[in-house]
Amino acid sequence: MPTDSEPRVAVYIDFDNILISRYDQLHGRGAFHADKVRTLPADGRESKARTRFQQATVDLGAIIDYASSFGSIVLSRAYADWSVPAHAAYRDQLLARAVDLVQMFPTTRALKNGADIRLAVDVVEDLFRLEDITHVVIVAGDSDYIALAQRAKRLGSYVVGIGVAGSTSKSLAAACDEFADYDALPGIEPVQLDEPEPEPAAEPDPAAKAPAKGRGKRGAAQSQVEPEPAPLEAEPEQQPARRRRRATSESVAASQDEVAMTADQRGDAATGLLERALRILHQKTDDEWLHANVVKEQMKRMDPVFNEKSLGHKTFTDFVTARDSLVDIREEGQARLLQLKDR
Repeated sequence: MPTDSEPRVAVYIDFDNILISRYDQLHGRGAFHADKVRTLPADGRESKARTRFQQATVDLGAIIDYASSFGSIVLSRAYADWSVPAHAAYRDQLLARAVDLVQMFPTTRALKNGADIRLAVDVVEDLFRLEDITHVVIVAGDSDYIALAQRAKRLGSYVVGIGVAGSTSKSLAAACDEFADYDALPGIEPVQLDEPEPEPAAEPDPAAKAPAKGRGKRGAAQSQVEPEPAPLEAEPEQQPARRRRRATSESVAASQDEVAMTADQRGDAATGLLERALRILHQKTDDEWLHANVVKEQMKRMDPVFNEKSLGHKTFTDFVTARDSLVDIREEGQARLLQLKDR
């Protein structure tokens, strides 16, 4: 249970803003609207726009994990038109992290949903209604939020901004107490763009350049209209590697349900949770060694389900000791300190 002195965090996500910013960062300014990603059907065929959309996936779990490093998250909201297929693809990920999905219906033909105004109104109302909120995390890079950040600071909150490089207002970053670049968050890996290579141009048939001797114009015309054999369909083994990788990642994501996971899968998930917590704390505090109780507290913030006893360990120290290939342990009196080995 949070103590009176524990920081309490409220997270507000302008989802449309962060999604478009990430897509345009990877594929060029204006690419999101040019590729008509907003109307991309959820179960459509493989296409260039769908491949680019998958490459620009936003890891909302990493954002929530980073926000939890400031304290206990007491409320989190994401604002978007969730009937849009591109947004709906993230619903399960957000609901799994207990994020409240605020439906924003488009009010104009330009599909502008006014999320920035609704988000700002909610922040100010929450700060007056919930006096125990100490930190406000705004996930967006729009300059429209400058006044909101300034007002939240004036009301006594510590304001943290999270945005995508290249689409973040410098004035917004200056208005916040702290601003984090999405690409620099722990757990965000560099994206390797896997654009399909252009097919080489077919070499012209020498026989088609000029009719052979003894053949008249009629023969030449017939040779030009002869149909070419239809290309054979690719065998399953010849499908693009990224399609196979996507299927694998989907099956892994589907197995993350705590009830359906095996003991080995729960152990691997706990190991990943430990690593993410250590990376976040190392980056946030810049301390070389971290107290074990601080690390466990961060892990519980990121995943309240975590319990070392359910994994077969009597104490948290036993849990960490079993992962000595990942973590170094040092004892100072009664305190146990932890450090990532690759740090």
